[in-house]
Amino acid sequence: MSSVTLDQADTIIDGALANGAEVGANPLTVAVLDSGGHLVAFRRQDESGILRPEIAIGKAYGALGFGLGSRALSSKNPVFLAAVSAASGGQLVPVPGGVLIREAGKIIGAVGISGDSSGVDEAAAIAGIEAAGLTADPGEA
Repeated sequence: MSSVTLDQADTIIDGALANGAEVGANPLTVAVLDSGGHLVAFRRQDESGILRPEIAIGKAYGALGFGLGSRALSSKNPVFLAAVSAASGGQLVPVPGGVLIREAGKIIGAVGISGDSSGVDEAAAIAGIEAAGLTADPGEA
């Protein structure tokens, strides 16, 4: 199984933070997970809230867990999502901002971003993935 590399993850984070700066986003927290759900790279901008790491990781984790970008995940039945969140030990955060990373069509990881609105977080994740020459899959609602 292929996974996102550390160099790719660093490029993704740099691209995501550059996008956030371009649009004037609030301070962002970015997590990149490999295809097995393990943290590869992480960065939290100064003054990003203290729960942002858990939220960013949870967005990416949820996307990987379902094989769906979190935009699609957010449209699922709320009772079902609550049950899955409980089953995952609260690791799932089913809101936009968790974007799958694809290479040659295969999922190689996911990015989760938290700090601004879900739409801004998601756009930064997409920009970062594309900066690394990979395909972003945010899911369709």
